[in-house]
Amino acid sequence: MITLKNVVLRRGAKLILDAASVTLNPGEKVGLVGRNGAGKSTLFAMLNGSLNEDGGEYSIPSLWRMAQVAQDMPETEQSATDYVIEGDVVLLEAQAEVDASEISGDGDRMAHAYMNLYDSGAHDAPSRAQALILGLGFKLSELDNPVNSFSGGWRMRLQLARALMCPSDLLLLDEPTNHLDLDALVWLEAWLKRYQGTMLVISHDREFLDAVTDVTVHIESSKLIRYGGNYSKFEDLRSEQMALQQTAFSKQQDKIAHLQKFIARFKAKASKAKQAQSRVKALDRMEKIAPLLAEADFTFEFKEPANLPNPMLSMQHAYFGYPAPEDAPEGTPPTVIVQNVSKSVLAGQRIGILGANGQGKSTLVKTVARALMPIDGELIEGKGLNIGYFAQQELDVLRLEDNPLDHMIRLVKEVSAAGKMGNQATREQDLRSFLGNFNFGGDMVKQAVGSMSGGEKARLVLCMIVWQRPNLLLLDEPTNHLDLATREALSMALNEFEGTVMLVSHDRALLRAVCDEFWMVSKGGVEPFDGDLDDYQKYLLDYAKRQREDAKKSGTSAAKTSPAQAAPAKLTESKKNDSQQPNAEQKKAQAQRRQDQSELTKPLRKELDKVDLRMKSLGTEKDSLQALLTRSKLPAEIAQTGKRLKVIETETGQLEERWLELTEQIETAAA
Repeated sequence: MITLKNVVLRRGAKLILDAASVTLNPGEKVGLVGRNGAGKSTLFAMLNGSLNEDGGEYSIPSLWRMAQVAQDMPETEQSATDYVIEGDVVLLEAQAEVDASEISGDGDRMAHAYMNLYDSGAHDAPSRAQALILGLGFKLSELDNPVNSFSGGWRMRLQLARALMCPSDLLLLDEPTNHLDLDALVWLEAWLKRYQGTMLVISHDREFLDAVTDVTVHIESSKLIRYGGNYSKFEDLRSEQMALQQTAFSKQQDKIAHLQKFIARFKAKASKAKQAQSRVKALDRMEKIAPLLAEADFTFEFKEPANLPNPMLSMQHAYFGYPAPEDAPEGTPPTVIVQNVSKSVLAGQRIGILGANGQGKSTLVKTVARALMPIDGELIEGKGLNIGYFAQQELDVLRLEDNPLDHMIRLVKEVSAAGKMGNQATREQDLRSFLGNFNFGGDMVKQAVGSMSGGEKARLVLCMIVWQRPNLLLLDEPTNHLDLATREALSMALNEFEGTVMLVSHDRALLRAVCDEFWMVSKGGVEPFDGDLDDYQKYLLDYAKRQREDAKKSGTSAAKTSPAQAAPAKLTESKKNDSQQPNAEQKKAQAQRRQDQSELTKPLRKELDKVDLRMKSLGTEKDSLQALLTRSKLPAEIAQTGKRLKVIETETGQLEERWLELTEQIETAAA
């Protein structure tokens, strides 16, 4: 087991751990949590031996093999498969022994070396490596591509694959989900659930932590506090403790105030001096319960949009992609990624965009954000459309040499030049105050963005978006560098936002909390996804299972089609039939009970049928109007259609609420 006893750990002058103790048992899956800067990565550095403790005792079994994701960016001509295979250090050592035994000419040594090489898994190493690579989202055609031909995010996936390839008793994972899309994330969760060793993971993805951990260690006030259970269980237990602590603190403050009042009144009086002195000593002896210092959760809100055009946007036979490079030969066609899209984005919609990397999610969002022009077709914007765009790479909109105040001043000038200035604050002092609301206070307003952390950059982008008072939010992986507290704040702000949201994210907690419908970008098109995230995740797991089975039958190492490129399957549930046959008396009683229930629920069912018919009628009308929007080019007709759609949305919402009420009443009566 891993034990820390009264450990003191520093990083430079900063005290990370102060007399911290914790025990981690073999086979436990541990989530390490704490606010940014608490020392999670520093603790990892101590565990992997790159940093020594400054005091106390720390031990880890000497025979344990450790694996972790290297943070350097690999630069090599090796193929992706060969690079990942080299992550298996046991296999490399066995191969080195084979090479040495052949040089020695010792027959017995060679026999043992080759046997050890086989036991190390040399026969299936390529297939194991390729299964990891494909599971993390690479294409079959990329297995033999050089490592340095991939972008930075994909190379980090290869580093993760190397760590998973390495046989280990202890696996350290520091933010393994940052560069993954939802498909790869689901696969990684399934892999980690099967992992047999001890695992410590740092992550700001609460659903990921819930899925793969059974113990949570919280770094708080330089201490390590162990909680049994995953992240959600930790939150429940901690909130209970905080409530108890707050109660105890409040009671103690009342007692302290009473003692201090007595001391102040009677300390100067000779007759009461002795009693007053005893209370001074009691006050000194009293164990001070620290006031409840909750984490400084970052909270904000989006301002009410100045207007809400409906529809926000109409796409008519639109083609999305990238123009030919400037240095390409004349006549080179553009690269089309998503084609022939005819859809409308309505006021108040909350759209989650699903699909694997490379399918065109970001391309679609960039084009709507006006960062790219459509290759063909039309994007008709509603009058007064004001877009707030969070790019997947914050550097797309930030200048590293400028500071936050520079960014805000430049934003004011750009908005003013575009004639979109509302009642936003524009004076420098007002902008400083606005930045302060996003934790950019004091000297930070003059700090170069290039020296900031990823979370601080993301916060600055959010600050700039909120200032603009958008009515359409386009968010492309906004949580990549945000901690759990800031993700919660973003989720709350989006839920209160009155405009429209289009969200690309691998954070399922955010998608669940914000989105009420999903679009699937796959096979060059965009279609509604018929289901929720649980359906999508079940489909991905079922599809991966089928692919593994097919691969075993055919002797191949992987399937040719990624799950994100296949059409979503319909998920059905099987019902079990009751094998026990009731007798005649039971049948009679059941029949009478059914008749009673039918009489009781008849008026409810009658109204429910009417609600169903009306909802069906509204749904048909809505489909017709949305189809009209994709064809119409007359502003007046588009505006009138948008108004009618808004009325339909409102009535549908009211009918859905009544449908739920009626269904609940029928179920209650039946019970």
